[in-house]
Amino acid sequence: MKTTKVYIDGQAGTTGLKLYDRIKDRPDVELLTIDPALHRDNAERARLINASDVTFLCLPDAASIEAVSFVENPDVRIIDASTAHRTNPDWAYGFPELSAAHRSRIETAKRVAVPGCYASGFVSLVYPMVQSGLLPADYPVTCHAVSGYSGAGKGAIAVYESDDRPADFSSPRQYALAQHHKHLPEMQKIAGLTYPPMFNPLVCDYYAGMVVSVPLHRRLLNGQPSLEEVHAMFAKHYSGQQFVKVRAIQGEDVLENGFLPANTLAGTNLLEIFVCGNDDQILLASRLDNLGKGASGAALQCFNIMTGAAEETGLI
Repeated sequence: MKTTKVYIDGQAGTTGLKLYDRIKDRPDVELLTIDPALHRDNAERARLINASDVTFLCLPDAASIEAVSFVENPDVRIIDASTAHRTNPDWAYGFPELSAAHRSRIETAKRVAVPGCYASGFVSLVYPMVQSGLLPADYPVTCHAVSGYSGAGKGAIAVYESDDRPADFSSPRQYALAQHHKHLPEMQKIAGLTYPPMFNPLVCDYYAGMVVSVPLHRRLLNGQPSLEEVHAMFAKHYSGQQFVKVRAIQGEDVLENGFLPANTLAGTNLLEIFVCGNDDQILLASRLDNLGKGASGAALQCFNIMTGAAEETGLI
């Protein structure tokens, strides 16, 4: 069996740890590891990056940009889980289900940018709407989202899980109120929108999972499609995809008493799409694990596509 040499730069972070757990026992992977005492040693990081076939970057943006600058071996392939390269046209966007062109580019790319968690949910909904012609590119899009606290970083996780945490951490907490969330450029560009969406994210008191919702007024859509027509478009767009599933209209196949919980896909690489509403208003929603299809799962899925492994290897 051909093995792929893999280095994870930033293994100690939330995404890096999840990725390590998913990949460490694979027989087709030779995992290159850094001495913990040298994890900030740029010379050692550069050595391991250039010794690898594939390097995952699970780092803050500036550190990811720095890591890419270390590459001297032209055969090294980079999968970056940070925000740094998601809108860079020289990098493939790591969401293969969006289109055949996205998948094909990932297969051969030397540089792949893994989508953001919120952005994954958003573009899974808005990209097909724009590409199908149903949603005008200049539509004033609004997006609401709830996420588990694992997406807030190690510092926030420690506060959420401490015995003496502040009382307000028990409540949903809205943030990015000034509309400068780091995912917004990616959400706009990848979805094909003329203007950035209004984005209303909330972090909540549960560990993992998210729901991203986009409400639409039917009268403002091109051709004023019915709820059934919008659902049929999504079903066709994602037909045959293993990790993106379009649920029955109004979610009747999976919802209980009309509720859409956000944490039921935690631990998986699945993303579910729901089309709900009435004759006048349509609500699109996507549900995923912010640590799965929204982070390490998406990175590993891209790795499998790039290396020729079965796409589901190491994924649920």
